[in-house]
Amino acid sequence: MKDSTHIIHTKAGRGPRNTVNPAVERGSTLLISNRQDLYGDGKVYGRMGLTVHRELEAAMCALENAKHTRLAANGLQACALAIGAVLKAGDHILIADSIYGPTRRFCTRRLAAMGVKSTRFSPTHSADLEGLITSETKVILLESPGSLTFDICDTPAIVELAQRHGLITLMDNTWGAGVYHRPLDLGVDISIQALTKYAVGHADAMGGAVMTNSDKLATKIAACSEDWGISLGPDDAYTALRGLRTLHTRLKQHEATGYRVANWLSERPEVASVLHPGFESHPEHALWKRDFSGANGLFGVILNKVSETKLDAFLEAMKLFAMGFSWGGYESLLIPCCDQLNRMKTDPIHNRPGPILRVHVGLEDADDLITDLEQAFAAMAAAD
Repeated sequence: MKDSTHIIHTKAGRGPRNTVNPAVERGSTLLISNRQDLYGDGKVYGRMGLTVHRELEAAMCALENAKHTRLAANGLQACALAIGAVLKAGDHILIADSIYGPTRRFCTRRLAAMGVKSTRFSPTHSADLEGLITSETKVILLESPGSLTFDICDTPAIVELAQRHGLITLMDNTWGAGVYHRPLDLGVDISIQALTKYAVGHADAMGGAVMTNSDKLATKIAACSEDWGISLGPDDAYTALRGLRTLHTRLKQHEATGYRVANWLSERPEVASVLHPGFESHPEHALWKRDFSGANGLFGVILNKVSETKLDAFLEAMKLFAMGFSWGGYESLLIPCCDQLNRMKTDPIHNRPGPILRVHVGLEDADDLITDLEQAFAAMAAAD
């Protein structure tokens, strides 16, 4: 079966009347029929998940070509779970400088309080990475494309380096969503997704997932999840599972409309550059083309120099694009993200001429979105 068919027909359980979707079981206490099972290794408490959780796990395994999936309440929690499962006090983690800001904060603030050191590295200079490895280094954390700046890592090269040094590799794969990118197929040990984004797809639920093909790592992830009391509510699990059934179809539309809008923006005089790995002008386009099978609707834009007054006029004039965090839903979003940008001083992004915007192109008509941006640029030009 093709992947799009497989994700629709992956079934770990049906509803009580053979419904297409599984039942949502809202239960904390599970009644156990015999004493031996009461303290056994099975699922004996609602926090461990019920039928809808098992089916979501099976669907995520199919999506990411994984053997094991562990669910979490949101993407950040999934990242923290994956990281926490493979590190202990005294260890050292190398983190790509372009990872999701809250994940970087977890590494530099919470891990530090737990006795774990972290060091950033440039995601596009994998040749320099080996010099940062110490005897305490245990993990390399990646995100590709990188958050906000859309850098592409040379994942196979980093995996080869990690394997030579006995290190574990983790990747936040929320952008690739398991449809356009499969890190485990490239040798990454653990893949992570924020289900909140494209899996749910409607901006109305949160969730996270951690995937691996290693039995040993899966045991560590499960133990950490149990120790930290991590769980995903049944309604959110159901919503994420329902979103997965249409994921391939939605992503095709996000990709097509995203390219239309990105190409239009690249011709605007207000725009200095478009940060889209699918563009041949992107510095790591060749890596993207090798390791990815497509794009989605999320990319960045660097404007030419503009005053804050004019930028505010542009943002406040938007009618279809809205300012809001997250992405991956059916609605288009656009935010200025200079305030979030916390990159190494040597990163070329600091030399940009103007502000950086993150654009998520939703499922609206491309012409309508372009018209909205055009009138917003007109408002920018007219502002004092």
